[in-house]
Amino acid sequence: MATTHSGVGGLVSIPALLERNAKQFGDAPAYREKEFGIWQTWTWAEAEKEIEALALGLINLGVKEGDFVAIIGRNRPYLYWSMVAAQSVGAVPVPLYQDAVAEEMAYVLGHCGARFVIVGDQEQVDKVIEIQDQLHQFEHMIYLDPRGLRKYDHSHLHQFSHVQDQGRAARDEFLPELKKRREKLGYDDQCVMLYTSGTTGKPKGVVLSNRNVIETAKSSSEFDRLRREDDILAYLPMAWVGDFIFSVGQAYWTGFCVNCPESEGTMMTDLREIGPTYYFAPPRVFETQLTNVMIRMEDAGRFKKWLFDTFMAHARKVGPSILDGKPVSGMDRFKYWLGNIFVYGPLKNTLGFSRVRVGYTAGEAIGPEIFDFYRSLGINLKQLYGQTEATVFITAQPDGEVRSDTVGVPSPNVELKIAENGEVFYRSPGVFVEYYKNPESTADTKDPEGWVATGDAGFIEPDTGHLRIIDRAKDVGQMADGSLFAPKYVENKLKFFPNILEAVLFGNGRDECVAFINIDLTAVGNWAERNNIAYSSYQELAGHPQVMATIQSHVEEVNRSVAEDEMLSGCQVHRFVVLHKELDADDGELTRTRKVRRRIIEEKYADIIAALYDGSKEVSTRTEVTYEDGRKGYISATLEIRDAAVSSVPAKMAAE
Repeated sequence: MATTHSGVGGLVSIPALLERNAKQFGDAPAYREKEFGIWQTWTWAEAEKEIEALALGLINLGVKEGDFVAIIGRNRPYLYWSMVAAQSVGAVPVPLYQDAVAEEMAYVLGHCGARFVIVGDQEQVDKVIEIQDQLHQFEHMIYLDPRGLRKYDHSHLHQFSHVQDQGRAARDEFLPELKKRREKLGYDDQCVMLYTSGTTGKPKGVVLSNRNVIETAKSSSEFDRLRREDDILAYLPMAWVGDFIFSVGQAYWTGFCVNCPESEGTMMTDLREIGPTYYFAPPRVFETQLTNVMIRMEDAGRFKKWLFDTFMAHARKVGPSILDGKPVSGMDRFKYWLGNIFVYGPLKNTLGFSRVRVGYTAGEAIGPEIFDFYRSLGINLKQLYGQTEATVFITAQPDGEVRSDTVGVPSPNVELKIAENGEVFYRSPGVFVEYYKNPESTADTKDPEGWVATGDAGFIEPDTGHLRIIDRAKDVGQMADGSLFAPKYVENKLKFFPNILEAVLFGNGRDECVAFINIDLTAVGNWAERNNIAYSSYQELAGHPQVMATIQSHVEEVNRSVAEDEMLSGCQVHRFVVLHKELDADDGELTRTRKVRRRIIEEKYADIIAALYDGSKEVSTRTEVTYEDGRKGYISATLEIRDAAVSSVPAKMAAE
């Protein structure tokens, strides 16, 4: 494996990359943020000055080398600067999910022993204050937005701009110390600590070194020919490894501009205004955008809908081939060109994808139909497969080798192997250092030779070298008849329908599969309004007879599709229920990155699962929920259980 021991060109840390960027292209835009409806821009030279002032202020506050500095808030240049400022003084940034409740934050802050916390606003300040009696190491908190905080006790609470001002005032005093700390930073020193989503237990602190981040940023940037002129929109959680490698690692390596939206509510508008050239989103974002497109087309006039349906059918037929430079007839190209004028171009502009040169999705498998929809528009959407422990990249799809059923080939300098039980292992320069304070889990995950267990089951295609992921290794099982049970495959097919937000399949060790369904309130609510159907709650709409009938038709359509897959035909859904509430991270049913916590759901809704298997036509249940203000409550419901028609396996496959 080719790795560099002294950094790339002597660049051994993110602060070193910042210094290079400020010197070599200081006038180029580094950050943009929309505030009060206006885009503010900072060049690399200006960003370096802002980061230096904050770093000096942190030294003034008493931040020591090796300290952990927690960072909580939405994507803002100031909070990205906080991470680099912490690194500059020899501390380790620990970003947290901003939507985490105080109890979740208490675990992470206590586990890493953060002495300092930098937050975005009053909401985050209040969460930390609520749990500060549990945090024995906690000393100071710095806040960015002063609104609502004037009457708080400021003995250990400091405004971000004041910390910077104090740093500037003490520049002559502390600059030598700052330079000394920067120069001491080594390639194998800690760069960041990111906590896993914790699908099966408490989150683990993943320690990533400067080597991990810089080597990965370099090789992945070269793989996709990223350049300084690129733009990204930084809107995904700062605590997620993907945002860190894109918005810090690759941004500092290539020097491209990181654009921060004004708020979650304005994200789509800001996306259209920026028109990023490099874009990443998890499948759920692409699913939501597609749902919104389909809703708008349902409301469109007859001619507009005919135009959309006609040209989209053509796009699905030839769009991906044109995108990949494969041969397509002149007439098909002409029709696609017309479609681009009337449909594809305006649609890409509406979605904010007009300038996307490289697009990625990852985090979980994306439905093939959703993936193909975007590529048919001419958007170079690709899949990558990664983990926090890999500094993201394990495999990626090269241009021209993009398929919906694989996650690509090994990323540069990554080695893959498949264990006898089908589990995927990898090793690379991006392999994490350790799980913080958890040597047992570190040893279980990473062997002495550097091979890391992914926890996913898959196989490498012998003819193409592409990796295909079947499911989480712990979720893959067998039906009672010995056939393969892989729930994610079916769940993703169900989620292709705009009406279905989430699906959870059960069937391991059973004779047949059953499913939980969450409706998409936006899509189904829009349908209800168009049809003058009144409803007062999610629960009422989810149980409406017409909604149930529509969901049943979707399930049966998926069954027909699953029946065509010889390996997974046993995973057809025999019975299903539309849940009375959305699965929610606050209720522990999803992780903060929206991954299903399957075991928790199985325990929490054991009564509904039992009813799905015992032939009941309905089930009464009572479920604990968490309200936005943190209070607990209960909702009760009687849910209808429906049978779904299953399809027989095609005779040809059965004969084989």
